Amino acid sequence: MSGTSMTTRAWLLMLPLLAVMIAVIGWPLADTVGLSFTDAKLVGTAGNFVGIDNYVKTLTSSNFQRTLTTTTIFAVISVFAEMVLGVLAALLLNQQFYGRTVLRALMILPWALPTVVNATLWRLIYNPEYGALNAALTQIGMLDAYRSWLGEPGTALASLIIADCWKNFPLVALIALAALQAVPRDITAASLVDGAGPFARFRFVILPYLAGPLIVALVLRTIEAFKVFDIIWVMTRGGPANSTRTLSILVYQEAFSFQRAGSGASLALIVTLLVAVLAAVYAMLVRRTAGSTA
Repeated sequence: MSGTSMTTRAWLLMLPLLAVMIAVIGWPLADTVGLSFTDAKLVGTAGNFVGIDNYVKTLTSSNFQRTLTTTTIFAVISVFAEMVLGVLAALLLNQQFYGRTVLRALMILPWALPTVVNATLWRLIYNPEYGALNAALTQIGMLDAYRSWLGEPGTALASLIIADCWKNFPLVALIALAALQAVPRDITAASLVDGAGPFARFRFVILPYLAGPLIVALVLRTIEAFKVFDIIWVMTRGGPANSTRTLSILVYQEAFSFQRAGSGASLALIVTLLVAVLAAVYAMLVRRTAGSTA
């Protein structure tokens, strides 16, 4: 069978999948692009063509700029904390000790929980009247009175970051733990014989094996954190005073709460482009890492 006929056959076999992708992804995306150039409302007429006015208004809006800053802060801090906690947990669970298998299974539970369940649990923990956090801090003398952790702009975002880290650091830990299994034990034993300390062993022996998988975990978690919606919507709905509003919540509010479908579509496409840039960085980093380890 010639190469041309094999290529034709391959395309024919992919046609059903391509048709589904065009129907599920292509058509809604094209419709959103067209909608973003209009002043259409969510309910009513199709709206008038306004060109790039929606994009200009969005990019120059103080609401968008503040929300972008909040989203970036949330993504950077939460992902950094998840990476550190994940690597530390993986290093611990890679050691030999009694009950390690049980602890590994328990570590997966936060990540396995649905995000809505996780968010609801943390709302109960942060509850200003009967929350476990207030009770614990009051009993050990760190608080004089109960606080509304999700109701104060100064603590709401930090509280959400803690909840998100608890939910997602096990994923980083699992990726790092799988990478640790590839570290040759004879190299580790040789470093011990040579007198290398814990930090030296981690820096020169373990980290080279973790670099590739950690880059994948880093960028994937950054993309997910940048477009976070569910955990914040359940816990604070972007409040108080929009202090925890992220880009995804702003898109939802613009399109559905305010029923401005045109500007909501333009905002959604801007967020999509930002995420696409992160995905491109991810592909570049993975390719570079694969090339350096080849």
